[in-house]
Amino acid sequence: VSEAAREAAIASSFKVRPQITHKMSAIPATMSMAAVRPSTVRRTQLRSGRSALLAKTVAPTQRSRVVSTRAAVAGDDEIAELEKRLEQLRASKGEVAGPAPANGDYAGASFNIQTFNAISPVGLQKFEEGKYKVDANVEALGNQPMAIMLRSHKLQVEEVASTVRCIARCGAGTNNIPVDKMTELGIPVFNTPGANANAVKELVICSLLLASRGILEGNAHVNNVINPEEGHDYAKISKRIEADKKMFGGQELMGKTLGVVGLGQIGARVVDAALALGMNVVGYDPALSLEAALMLSPNLKRVDSLTEVFKTSDYITLHVPYIPGVTHHLINSEALNVMKPNVHIMNFARGEIVDGKALKEMYDSGAKTGKYMSDFSCPDLMGHPRHIVLPHLGASTEEAEENSAAMAADTIKSFLETGSIRHSVNFPNANLPYTKNAGVDARLCIVNKNEPGVLGSIASFLGARNINIVQQLNSSRNNIAYTVIDMSSTPEDPAKLQADLAAECPEVISSRFVSDPFHTELGQPGTFFAVSWDESYN
Repeated sequence: VSEAAREAAIASSFKVRPQITHKMSAIPATMSMAAVRPSTVRRTQLRSGRSALLAKTVAPTQRSRVVSTRAAVAGDDEIAELEKRLEQLRASKGEVAGPAPANGDYAGASFNIQTFNAISPVGLQKFEEGKYKVDANVEALGNQPMAIMLRSHKLQVEEVASTVRCIARCGAGTNNIPVDKMTELGIPVFNTPGANANAVKELVICSLLLASRGILEGNAHVNNVINPEEGHDYAKISKRIEADKKMFGGQELMGKTLGVVGLGQIGARVVDAALALGMNVVGYDPALSLEAALMLSPNLKRVDSLTEVFKTSDYITLHVPYIPGVTHHLINSEALNVMKPNVHIMNFARGEIVDGKALKEMYDSGAKTGKYMSDFSCPDLMGHPRHIVLPHLGASTEEAEENSAAMAADTIKSFLETGSIRHSVNFPNANLPYTKNAGVDARLCIVNKNEPGVLGSIASFLGARNINIVQQLNSSRNNIAYTVIDMSSTPEDPAKLQADLAAECPEVISSRFVSDPFHTELGQPGTFFAVSWDESYN
């Protein structure tokens, strides 16, 4: 592969797919197919030893085509007391924390949030008690989770019920979520970009110092060599510590050059911190937005190729996503040959970005004498003295976990209550404020395949039923499209409208009505959500 082709492939890994916004047009379309029945909710028997939960729908219609919320009711005081103690035990173990106290006297159905891992209480407090129910046990949610919130749990497809509208990860990476499959099912996956950026930045700065000064090696020498050899004698140890300091001579960061690959939320913060330490900083990011570029320090030198970063840098820090076939082994033998002999490499992005075998060969041959700092293990470098590997600490701070959980909760709430999409890794951004004062009485959110003619089919379908559209938005990203339609009045039979839409437009994956949250029929949590992909619920 030529250097030019390689540069082009790397550049593409930074790029965000364009989000295309279309205007509605009444394109006539004639389509016929067998009706695709939206999903219904299976009644699931609870485990033995627990009382059965009674189901009561809040939907104004009895149609089985649309998912309805069923409220769990305790069987007796004893069960209620056991549930209370269970919640207290979970809270004491950090497994789950209760939502925030409810505002007002709302007593209707709740949005059900299923959690995996321990989620920071700061984030869970965003969910108002009564309006939201949060639990790690899907049975406690009546087997009807409407959103999933997780951190590091490796989510399996079979863990995602057909009632789930969205998934949010408290963190930036989504490698633990089957994103492609969720896209196919019409489920947006959210992350929390920037929430842990400061925590990762501080770890990068720490690694720069660790690489430069032999701090960890010196500490190990004191504990494992000096102390036992000197018999733990304080006076002898003090002299030996002074004498052996020459073994760990280092270099200062001031005046050295740091190469930053990826100038997003984390990379930009690393740039500022390195400049404050007196370093020279060069940065590479071929797809940086204008807004992000304006936020960068004018003292940063932006370059147009990775090769220039590799040639000029004493330290290189990586802040790019892992994309198989694109950023896999971004740091390979060719890249290493360009770098300075004593270069230090910082990788707190993904382990697969660095070719450990190539790096080990250069360390063992003496071609490279720097250090490789990471919080990912490498099968080729395990135990190697030049690989300083740490636990995966990048986002492991109290503040980062709180920020991530709070951002994830806000994103889930916005999507469930209004249909707005932001911080999604597989769906386009869609922000259309919902305002009843603007004459909007109902909102229909449609997820469909991004294929020619679908938008026209939807418009024709609604026009044939005299639906007055107050405002609309249509955006697409790769193979998925998201359409938001605000109507001046509530359809006479919303469930039938959804069923007919699925029948006439087979490209529709799911549809959901929202309205004034918690105050109207369409605004009731769990109602009027139809999916066409789960045949077992038909």
